[in-house]
Amino acid sequence: MANKSVFAALKGRLLPKVQGRNEAGGPAYDLSADHRLAQLAMTGTFGAAFYQDAQTQVSALVEAAMAVEPRFLAQTAIHAREKGRMKDAPALLLAVLSLRDPVLFARVFPRVVTSGRMLRSFVQILRSGQVGRKSLGSRPKAMVQNWLNGASDGAILQASVGNAPSLADVIRMVHPKPETPERQALYAWVLGRPCDVGLLPQALRDLMALRAGAAKVPDVPFQMLADLDLSPGQWAEVARRGSWDMLRQGLNMLDRKGAFTVPGVVDHVAAVLRQPKGLPYQLLATLRALEARPPELRAALLDALETSVARVPVVAGTVAVCADVSGSMLTPVTGWRPGATSAVRCIDVAALVAAAVLRQNPGALVLPFAEAVRPLRLEARDTVLTNAERLAALGGGGTDCAAPLAALNGQGVAPDLVIFVSDNESWMGPHRHTTGMMAEWTKLKARNRAAKLVCIDIQPYATTQAPERDDVVNIAGFSDAVFDQLADVAAGRMGPDHWMGQIAAVEV
Repeated sequence: MANKSVFAALKGRLLPKVQGRNEAGGPAYDLSADHRLAQLAMTGTFGAAFYQDAQTQVSALVEAAMAVEPRFLAQTAIHAREKGRMKDAPALLLAVLSLRDPVLFARVFPRVVTSGRMLRSFVQILRSGQVGRKSLGSRPKAMVQNWLNGASDGAILQASVGNAPSLADVIRMVHPKPETPERQALYAWVLGRPCDVGLLPQALRDLMALRAGAAKVPDVPFQMLADLDLSPGQWAEVARRGSWDMLRQGLNMLDRKGAFTVPGVVDHVAAVLRQPKGLPYQLLATLRALEARPPELRAALLDALETSVARVPVVAGTVAVCADVSGSMLTPVTGWRPGATSAVRCIDVAALVAAAVLRQNPGALVLPFAEAVRPLRLEARDTVLTNAERLAALGGGGTDCAAPLAALNGQGVAPDLVIFVSDNESWMGPHRHTTGMMAEWTKLKARNRAAKLVCIDIQPYATTQAPERDDVVNIAGFSDAVFDQLADVAAGRMGPDHWMGQIAAVEV
């Protein structure tokens, strides 16, 4: 007989060996330079996460941005903004790009800086010194000037809401040259300087008239009206004119101001809210914070949440979704930030994805896990919110990403598609040279060679428990773009390099 101590572990040795450790100290695989940048850009919000502080996130993203080709850096900034709907991370990547390739920077700038808020974030980041400079420089200064001079009056008014830096600070920094007397007057108003009131936008003149006692409500950002003593009828006018985002953010305020006591306003607002415009986690946050009493508003938000997850694919074969409910997943999904911490946690996003998959695939297996699989029975016909809340209630404990795969193997089940939603910070288990997840995945693959594994990472860490292969796809983020990528995998359109290929195909 051959020496069993030598040959018994041969099968395990054929598994890919880990390169290092994750943030929790467990064995993990490093992502490639391009993949690392995409992972951090699609999840980085610069709030304190469970295993790292905000400064560590910023430094890691800057380092990753310096390690790739400028073109891929530009493409990632666009992808994170347009597909991931991220805000701070694309602005930081744009700031790095301004140093590495000014020509690409100028081409990318309009696709990343799509609002006054993004403009102020870009200026703040560039002047912070985080990317190696504290001044704007000639090319960034010119691009900021171009944005200011090309923006509509409404965009300038919207940009004037907010501080650190304020729009007035930005104007003082770049000194835009107004191309018309009207824009000159508007800049003067933003700066608090004397101006020809007759040249100001009509909305501003209406705001001044309102402050002087007029009844007409101006078409300005609602934050400019919050300190005014308006009647319920006037607030009802604000509600009827509000955008989807404004209404979602202002429901409680409108309720306190009496807007919903005016006939027809509740029905109008509910109809707007039902439009499929929001990210699932935004809708979940709104539902959690909702204090407004009209039940029609909650019903509208629930309908919008159901619509927002309708892009989850119907899988032709069998599917299992593994939702990480461990202790580290109790972190707010956008991190802890003073005065701006999201009510939505990582566990809520994982539960939301799991509930959405179950809704579209009633036969799906849902395996919530921490150090082991937590038993839970869900009904596919229940609302996404109901099932998400049941899953999220299981939170706490250590992390073993091998646990749900071990449970499937123990039952002799080998689904065609296995979806993980996690922060990938697995640290439990006996494995040293590979991860427990890959060891269990190899066992499952022996029973179903066509099986595919999709790992959705929702936190800005740069390792994975399952390296890219023909049957393993790692994607990142918590926007609805994840559902499109799931559909691609389920349809056989997405291989191990497909996500990087999607980003590399972005035109710049």
